[in-house]
Amino acid sequence: MQRPIIKIGRTKSLGRREHRHIGKSHRRKNPPVRRIPTLASGHSFESIGTKKQLAILGSTGSIGTQALQVVAEHSDLFEVYALTANRNIDLLVEQARRFSPEAVVIADKSLYPRLKEALSDMPIKVYAGSEAIAQIVEAQPIDMVLTAMMGYAGLYPTIKAIEAGKAIALANKETLVVAGELITGLALEKRVPIIPVDSEHSAIFQCLSGENNNPIEKIILTASGGPFRNLSAEKLKHVTKNEALKHPNWKMGAKITIDSASMMNKGFEVIEARWLFNVGPEQIEVAVHPQSIVHSMVQFQDGAIKAQLGLPNMKLPIQYAFAYPYRLPNPDPKPQLDHYMTLTFERPDTGRFPLLEYAYEAMRRGGNMPCIMNAANEIVVDAFLNDRIAFTDMPQLIARAMNAVSFVSTPTYDDYVATDTETLRLTQEWI
Repeated sequence: MQRPIIKIGRTKSLGRREHRHIGKSHRRKNPPVRRIPTLASGHSFESIGTKKQLAILGSTGSIGTQALQVVAEHSDLFEVYALTANRNIDLLVEQARRFSPEAVVIADKSLYPRLKEALSDMPIKVYAGSEAIAQIVEAQPIDMVLTAMMGYAGLYPTIKAIEAGKAIALANKETLVVAGELITGLALEKRVPIIPVDSEHSAIFQCLSGENNNPIEKIILTASGGPFRNLSAEKLKHVTKNEALKHPNWKMGAKITIDSASMMNKGFEVIEARWLFNVGPEQIEVAVHPQSIVHSMVQFQDGAIKAQLGLPNMKLPIQYAFAYPYRLPNPDPKPQLDHYMTLTFERPDTGRFPLLEYAYEAMRRGGNMPCIMNAANEIVVDAFLNDRIAFTDMPQLIARAMNAVSFVSTPTYDDYVATDTETLRLTQEWI
C-alpha cells in the first residue's frame, strides 16, 4: 500500500511583489509548479534566504488567528501575502494593519465599502466576494495557502490554489469530506503538497515521517469525547447550546465545537484521514481519549504503534505545516508528563453519538454521500445554535437527508455544487 497519497515537498519563495489583477482575463490557466531541491544535510531553514509567502483563508477564525501568532513569532521566516474573512471586518482590519499584507478579501460584498475606507490610508489592495477569494490564491508570489475557512465554502478556493501549484496547509476538513477523490486526484496531477493542520492528522503525518512508506496496518484517531462523553441518551435530549459550547479541552469556533460535542467532527476526520493517507475504512479506528494529550497514533504491520503527544494547542500543527520539514522553536508551554501520569482510552459509543457511524457509512458508500452529510450538518448545527432544534434532532435530520437527496456514485465538481444546494434546501425545509 502506498501512502501518504500526497507527495510532500516545498515550494520556492519568489519574494514579495505586486500580484497581477485578479480579473478572469488575467488569470493563468497553467501556472508552473515552483520547487526547490531538498536542502542538503546541515543546512538550516533560515538558509533558504527568502520568507515563505502565506495566504491565510479565514484569518479571523480560531485557526487563522493562531496562524498569525505563528507568523508573528517567526517573522524572519514567514510573511503574510493575503488575508481573507467572511464577515468579521473589525478583526480583519486589525490584522491587516498589523501584518500589512498585499491584499485582503472580505467574502460579504456588502462590507466592501467599509473595509475599503478602513484601509484607505494603507497600500493594501481590497477585494470582496467568494470569487475574489478563489482568485487571490492564484497570485504568483504565494507559496502556501492555509485553508481555514469554515465548511463547504473552503472547497472552491482550495481547488483554485491547487490548480495554481500552491502548497496547501489544510485546516478545512470539509474540503476532503465533500470531494476527497477530486482534491487528491488534482493534487497528484499538479504535484502539489497537502500538509494537514488538524491536530489529529498532523499527528499521523508526523508519525509517518521517516517511515519510508512502511505499510500502515491501522490509524487510530483520538477524540476527547466532548462535554457530553458521560451523559445518558435521555439527558442528551435536553442539553443546551451553551452546555455544548463548553469543550473540556479545546478552544474552537462555535460550529466545530458543536461538531465535537456530537462527534460529527470525528466522523469528518475519519473521512479526511481516508483521503490524506490512502487507507480504507477498516483501517481507521477512533479511540476516546479524554486527556487530549495523545493526538493520534499509527499502527504498523509489525505491531508497533507510534503516537504524537502534545498539549491541546493548535499552534504546533500550524507551525509544523508552515515550516515542514523543519521544526522551529515554540515559546508555548511544553507537556510535563508527570502532570499526565494516567492516559486513558475507550471505545466511542455510537448509540449515543450515531453521527460517527453515519460518517463511516458515508465513506463506505462514497460518491456524493459525504457531501450530503456535510451539507445537512451545516444546516442542523446552525439550527441548534439558534435554538430551533434539539441536540438529538441533528442526527435524525442528517440521516433523513442521506436517504432523501439524490445519490451520485461518480460526482463531478458540478455534481457537488448541485448536491450541496439540494441538501441545504431540503434540510432547511424540514426544520
